[in-house]
Amino acid sequence: MPWLAVVLTALVAVLHTWFLVLEMFLWTKPLGMKTFRMNPEKAEQTKVLAANQGLYNGFLVAGLVWALVCARQDVATFFLACVVVAGVFGAATVSRRIFYVQAVPAIAALAAWWLL
Repeated sequence: MPWLAVVLTALVAVLHTWFLVLEMFLWTKPLGMKTFRMNPEKAEQTKVLAANQGLYNGFLVAGLVWALVCARQDVATFFLACVVVAGVFGAATVSRRIFYVQAVPAIAALAAWWLL
């Protein structure tokens, strides 16, 4: 496995672990509300949706870790592509910064898997 692909894939997994924590456990806390630019009322109203979203991030992490542990380029490609699609959709529907925080690292990891 190319070391850069491993490092970038691990970075994407760490980022999505952090997203899981933010969405499942910190959504209604000051850090969660600041990160997602919400007031306490909106955070409380949307906390169940955020927890669900966090769970999906956990599935992405599981797939990326599986790819790394088993040295599977095909599995890494699938889960990184899922991250890219989610990042593009989030950028189109919520905020363009999602593209840079979520999709760009996954694109870099995909490039490292396929170009190195």
